[in-house]
Amino acid sequence: MNDIQSRADIELMVDNFYQHVKTDDLIGPIFASRIADKDWPRHLNRMYTFWTTILLNKPGYSGQPFEKHRDMPIYQDHFERWVSLFKAIVDNHFEGPVANEAKYRAELMGNLFLTKLTSIRVAR
Repeated sequence: MNDIQSRADIELMVDNFYQHVKTDDLIGPIFASRIADKDWPRHLNRMYTFWTTILLNKPGYSGQPFEKHRDMPIYQDHFERWVSLFKAIVDNHFEGPVANEAKYRAELMGNLFLTKLTSIRVAR
């Protein structure tokens, strides 16, 4: 297996990940409730750009990803599933330093989002 080296690799990773997400019994319904069928191409393109910026240091993504998740009914079990699926997809297709960075970043992001959401909920 090769490492993640290009946008095409990112697209493969993202597409496979979301194919699994859509059919997942825990997180699939949450994504389905937030992303209409017609909006999936736009969401996927945003994720390609996000991960290309993060992993390949190519400019393009701007935004605040947490804000889209702030009011979602997502909890620890959702983040654990998201991270688990993400890591499995990366491991199924890639190996190397960038693949390891992708898994690290996904776990970091999941933990950060969960911490922020928990803090917001406690403050309410």
